[in-house]
Amino acid sequence: MSGKASAGPSFPQILQDFFCQRLTQERNASNHTVASYRDTFRLLLSYAERRLGKKPSDLTLADLDSPLVLGFLNHLETDRGNSVGSRNVRLAAIRSFVSYAAHRDPGSLPVIHRVRAIPTKRHERRLLGFLSREEVQAILDAPDRSTWSGQRDHAMWATFYNTGARVSEIVALRMEDLHLDGGTACVHLRGKGRKQRGTPLWKTTTRILSRWKARAGDEPSGPAFPNRAGGRLTRSGVEDRLRRAVRVAAERCPTLQGRTVSPHTFRHSTAMHLLQSGVDITVIALWLGHESPATTHKYVEADLAMKEEALAKLDAPSDSRPRYRPSDRLLAFLDQL
Repeated sequence: MSGKASAGPSFPQILQDFFCQRLTQERNASNHTVASYRDTFRLLLSYAERRLGKKPSDLTLADLDSPLVLGFLNHLETDRGNSVGSRNVRLAAIRSFVSYAAHRDPGSLPVIHRVRAIPTKRHERRLLGFLSREEVQAILDAPDRSTWSGQRDHAMWATFYNTGARVSEIVALRMEDLHLDGGTACVHLRGKGRKQRGTPLWKTTTRILSRWKARAGDEPSGPAFPNRAGGRLTRSGVEDRLRRAVRVAAERCPTLQGRTVSPHTFRHSTAMHLLQSGVDITVIALWLGHESPATTHKYVEADLAMKEEALAKLDAPSDSRPRYRPSDRLLAFLDQL
């Protein structure tokens, strides 16, 4: 019996199924993950259209070969000015998709294997930036607490510092997540991967949040730190309010002048101050919502004071051996590299 084999699913169908079935239904991916993958493919399909002259709906899996993907990754860095970290995030999304496509269209396996073989790019990891306790206090004191927005900002910065929360966790906080009455006061945070954790509050933070709830109202499902319209603050809105607070704080704390302070800087600062106070690193990992304490080791690496303290406990080795001097011009050349 002769006849053509039935064609496999089209690239547009596979891509739609990847988002609707694999990510949404099978993996139950968070909205943040879906949005990140969506943005990756918006950029990739636009790049492919310019390079191949084909509309996204006309593309095939064979079009998404390794030269095109490598060209796209280079475009992100050189033309769009993305960091190596952002480039690697986009590559991870593409790899996830082609791994799914391998099961849907086995005929495209050679192309898929070449794309999956593209390595992530190594890059230097900058030392973490964090604030001193004096700088944190200056930012906490910056908002004008006689105003509605100033009291909100003061409560928000206090919560950032107390909990070490991510900005996404702070903007997602609801009033019902602030447990301030009876027993140990705490905040319930929703972290990455829908993981939830409770973080205890200092008495000062509890008082600040209690005053804020009394002024803002206690609608359980309402945002803990709303905008003027009563809706959630956006990430950019939080960043804008923080820039204003830093400008005011820099007038009384000169070390903040010229500093770039982001909401994540509070997270680093909380971790560093806990570490410097002698809190065990595994407890800090739980506090921040890290899956593994290995992620938290970067704070140890960033703390020069702790390294100097450890170094002071050791005696420096003697340097009695003569200095090495190359005996050959070629060896001398290699030593200079």
